[in-house]
Amino acid sequence: MCVKPKPGEKVVPVRCQPKTYPCPTCGRHGHRKRRLDRFVRSLDYGRPLWLHLFYAEYTARCDCRKSFRSCPPNLVPKADYDNLVRQAVLNRILDDGLNVERTRSAMKRDFLLELSSGFIYDCLDWGLTRLNQAQQRRLALKHFSGYLCVDELHLGAYTLLLATDPVSDRIIGYRLVKINDQAHLRCFLRALQYWGFEPKVVVTDGSNLYPAVLAEVWPAAKHQLCVFHVLQDITNKVLDGVRRLRRGQARRGNGGRKRRLCRKRQKQQARARRRGPTAKEKAAFVYKHRFLIVKRTENMNRKDWEERGQLFEYLPQLRPLWYFCREIYLLFSTEQVIRLARRRRTLLLKKASYQEVPELVKAMGLLEGEKFDKMVAFLECPAGQRVRTNNHVERANRKLRYDEKVRYKFRSERSLDRFLRLRLDLLARQALSGQPLSAKADPSSAPHPGGD
Repeated sequence: MCVKPKPGEKVVPVRCQPKTYPCPTCGRHGHRKRRLDRFVRSLDYGRPLWLHLFYAEYTARCDCRKSFRSCPPNLVPKADYDNLVRQAVLNRILDDGLNVERTRSAMKRDFLLELSSGFIYDCLDWGLTRLNQAQQRRLALKHFSGYLCVDELHLGAYTLLLATDPVSDRIIGYRLVKINDQAHLRCFLRALQYWGFEPKVVVTDGSNLYPAVLAEVWPAAKHQLCVFHVLQDITNKVLDGVRRLRRGQARRGNGGRKRRLCRKRQKQQARARRRGPTAKEKAAFVYKHRFLIVKRTENMNRKDWEERGQLFEYLPQLRPLWYFCREIYLLFSTEQVIRLARRRRTLLLKKASYQEVPELVKAMGLLEGEKFDKMVAFLECPAGQRVRTNNHVERANRKLRYDEKVRYKFRSERSLDRFLRLRLDLLARQALSGQPLSAKADPSSAPHPGGD
């Protein structure tokens, strides 16, 4: 870049030439030796802006060095750009989600700055030097609620282990690993324990990585399985039963084989319409409204109730599936005690009407005794802090995946770790300022129906 401004460009003088100046290492003042000046590029929308920096060289009176030079607080020593330029680059990468080339184009369009790709990565390193992760950990430990959500996020060849506090809405810690196994998970949890985090409840999904490691690191903590994932697995089994019954309805009347299509006359078509919908039309209606089988009754309106009644009229075998979903939602209700939940589970498993449906047998197999105790561990917590899902940490993971994969995909471990540290620091600062990780409600009350 040009080290001096062109005629007509705006220049702002910045002076930093006192007679004495502190040593950058020990702080002992040295005497001014000589005066210097140079030009530094800054930001001004739509036109070039230069800072004419007047600085000085000083003779050191300490043993740190022989001499040193002064530098204003908003400028990196020996830099050609001030910190406003570096911060603008970070804002476009972290906030706007731009990649390197788009960031260069945006800076050239807005501020007429010709930046190199190396300077963009230097801005990431500069951003890391300004982080104070120790202070953030101390604040997180000070406001720690005792509830911890842990989840892993797969980013190409690497895996991000992330832990958050869902009650205080804070990020507790993270680690980027190459292999997602129990050894790396144990190391990550041991680091949290070393920092002073002793949770009362740890919420995870149904992965096999967590039970043994959590019992080893925090034996006194309760392990809560994410209710949303449990309901998702169960409703998928129910929808498998709907799919099987629907396909049987579609094949009804065909004799097990496809008949040769023929063109009906107008009178025959009118007679068929008077008789009502065909088996295939009923099956198509069941496929379109299959979500009503797994939808909560408190979320159904009048039209939903009418369509659900029509489903049962077309296919009465759907009734046990719907009754099963109602009891499952009641089984994980927060307005009960753990003794009542265990009693409801016992009665649910003994119903003969459910034992006759193979898909419901598989769904009830997910409610094993030891595993079910982890599903309803939230009932032993205070009513105001019954955290039963790990949606808090998964919302943070979705944000990171969107930023890293869709907008700015990092290839190397160093660049990926650099981006994650900066992005997680931004999320932590937003939480401190009162901005939640996500304003969405808990989706565990409305599992999504699967495809057909």
